[in-house]
Amino acid sequence: MPAPAGAERLRTTGHFTYANWEERALGEDGAFPRLAHAAVTNTFDGGVEAVGTTCEYTIVYMTEKTGTFTGMELLTGAVDGRRGTFVVEERGRFDDRGSVHCTFEVVPGSATGELAGLRGTGEFTAEHGSPSVPYTFDYDFG
Repeated sequence: MPAPAGAERLRTTGHFTYANWEERALGEDGAFPRLAHAAVTNTFDGGVEAVGTTCEYTIVYMTEKTGTFTGMELLTGAVDGRRGTFVVEERGRFDDRGSVHCTFEVVPGSATGELAGLRGTGEFTAEHGSPSVPYTFDYDFG
């Protein structure tokens, strides 16, 4: 998403960890493709600071170890020191090597407080067994 004329596009980075992952299958075990739902709680540090986010994923398992997902995550905290709340929409995939690749975008109009007008996109790649996940987030205020 391009920044409007005069708006400065900023980049921030950091890490997140998940504190809780509750997943339930929505189809027959062992059958593929299969749907699942996951409720996840994350903690972000770095440029984005948010403790105890609320995240909901719908997952499509193509095999036991591969698939795609979409989700929404509500973050309350700060972006580079500006406080407020915002929602990101996430889309990603996971492979049989244990890597998860995800892109996310701020839901238009969802930002509050000092973050009102926030727009942005980001990405992360999580590797199986890693306790924290690095992210990048490019943003501006419209």
